[in-house]
Formats: sequence, structure tokens, C-alpha cells
Amino acid sequence: MLARRAPGKARGERIVAANVDQVLVVFAAAKPEPHVRMLDRFLVIAEGNDIPARIIFNKAELVGGPSGVDAIARDYERAGYDVHRTSVKAKIGLDELRGVLAGKTSALTGPSGVGKSSLCNALFPGLDLRTAEISESVNKGRHTTVGALLVPIPDALGGFVVDTPGLREVGMWGLPSVDLAHCFPEFRPFLGNCKFQDCSHGHEPNCAVRSAVESGQVSRERYESFLKLREELSDAERQW
Repeated sequence: MLARRAPGKARGERIVAANVDQVLVVFAAAKPEPHVRMLDRFLVIAEGNDIPARIIFNKAELVGGPSGVDAIARDYERAGYDVHRTSVKAKIGLDELRGVLAGKTSALTGPSGVGKSSLCNALFPGLDLRTAEISESVNKGRHTTVGALLVPIPDALGGFVVDTPGLREVGMWGLPSVDLAHCFPEFRPFLGNCKFQDCSHGHEPNCAVRSAVESGQVSRERYESFLKLREELSDAERQW
């Protein structure tokens, strides 16, 4: 089950999709600019629900092609995620993506305006899902998909794709702060090697995760994202 915290100040969860084999988190390489902290939230939600996740950086033509995505993709590939570079306009990466979707039920999720519906239209001609242009004034997408849509993949491939509404707020729900570190795959080889069994990987001495960050084995950006998310979860636990 792919679920997030109910938006606003509501308490509870909102289910995005259920009974899926994998989640493909779609961000644009540009227009709108990729927000890596938001990407980390999507990945943590998938990890917390034991759903294999892949990352798609769409609109690769806006950054000069697939190689233009390398800088932002590097930390996630090092963490163990499969990262796809795609472009509907330049027809980049579409055949590979069809193979990834074949025979599985896959949820496509991500912010508004990153091209999820355009990707579905390009992958499966004839769908004619609604799409919209980016708002130039705020560099954000407009909502065009208003509900999750289950799209059957043509018979030769089999499987389904869930095209989900664009999300502008992605809160975590039901994940204890003490479990967050396990939702960062690159941390896992170091967990259990800290001096203290209940190490928060924040300030304690002889923390194996922090040592891995200092030695370059773990991305500092990803580690800082972990700290912010852990603080958010801890605040929610104190409130509730």
C-alpha cells in the first residue's frame, strides 16, 4: 500500500494506491526543478511500506539529455536505486521503461507537472490522458489527474499502471522515527555497528552511519535529509 499523511493538519493517512508490485517516483529534470528532499519523502514512504521503488527523471531533453541528469541521480544510484532518464519529446528511455512495467502493477507517483500522464500517453498510445503546461510564474505543475487511474498495459506485455494525482504535500504517516534509518538503503550496512544500540545517528559518539558520511560512503545530502525527516517524525510523535 502506498499511503501518505492526510494533507494539511489532519491526522490519519490517505491511500494513494494499493496492491502494487512497485512504485516509480517521477520527477522532472527541469520545469519544475527537482526537489530532492521531496523525492526522499516519496522513497521513505515506499520503503516504509516494503514496496520496491525506482526513480524516473523525466524531461531529460531540458538538461541536454540523459547525461544532464547524472549529477542529481548519482546519490540515488549509489544508494541502490534504479534511476531512469526519460523524455517524451525526444523519445528517450521509453522502451526500457516499458520492459520495467511489463507484467507488473506499477504506481507512478510524484509532484504535479513532472509528466506522469505524458509518460503514460507516450508508453501506451491511445490513452489520451489529460496533460497541462507548467505555470511559468511559479514553476509548478497544475493538477490534471484528479484521481488514481488504473491503466491496463497492452496484452502483449500484461500488467497495470496506476497514474496518480500530482502531490504538492507529502507527509509520512505510521512510521516510527526509530525505524527511519532502515528506510535509507545506503545506511543498512552500517546499522548495528554504532557504539550505542539505540543510536539516533544524530549526535552520539562512534556512530557508524556518521562515520560513513564522513568517509564519503554515504551521501551527505541524503544524510541531512534523514535528519530533517527524523525531526519531523519526532515532532509528530510528541504532538500525537
